[in-house]
Amino acid sequence: MIKTVNLQKVFTTEEVETTALNGISMEIKDGEFVAIMGPSGCGKSTLLNILGLLDNPSGGEYHFYGTEVAGMAERNRAQLRKGNIGFVFQSFNLIDELTVYENVELPLLYLKVPAGERKKRAEVALERMNMMHRRNHFPQQLSGGQQQRTAIARAVVATPKMILADEPTGNLDSSNGEQVMNLLRELNNEGTTIVMVTHSPHDSGFAHRVVNLFDGKIVTENFHV
Repeated sequence: MIKTVNLQKVFTTEEVETTALNGISMEIKDGEFVAIMGPSGCGKSTLLNILGLLDNPSGGEYHFYGTEVAGMAERNRAQLRKGNIGFVFQSFNLIDELTVYENVELPLLYLKVPAGERKKRAEVALERMNMMHRRNHFPQQLSGGQQQRTAIARAVVATPKMILADEPTGNLDSSNGEQVMNLLRELNNEGTTIVMVTHSPHDSGFAHRVVNLFDGKIVTENFHV
């Protein structure tokens, strides 16, 4: 389980302070699917970056599976991210110089997984996302839906505890977007915790709980049966 207590994030530029998060307290249980919604600038992506150990809060507490990580050095946060968190972004964030297979294999290289095991796990992830037939192609040779399926394969290849998705269907048409959301729901049904930032009421309907932010604060939470 992950838990935040009175989480704060303040950005300072040219002596101007902007409060992005102002007292976020929440718990996310293992196996939960949580959607974070709210207008642009309300702090959604900032919160996701902190939950994903990509950034530190300015104040408050963040307990990541029993470890207090608020204020933790980047090197230690990076080590904790490995194998524990998978990321799926609106812009796909694939490496253009690497093939589909090499992009998916990359997290396992960072984890120093032996070559034979890397190959097996990468191929399983690609098969699951129906991308094995494109394994030797480069990202620029793929459609948007294929790029996002590759990104999901990369996110799940290390069997992380949690997947963080930032507008995962934002660059996709409705058909490809529906496929991506069904894949995320499948992963969640198998026990993977998913936290997703979205503007889409349709996509938020896949979640167990919708957390609505406004001006850096949680204003409402809605539960789906």
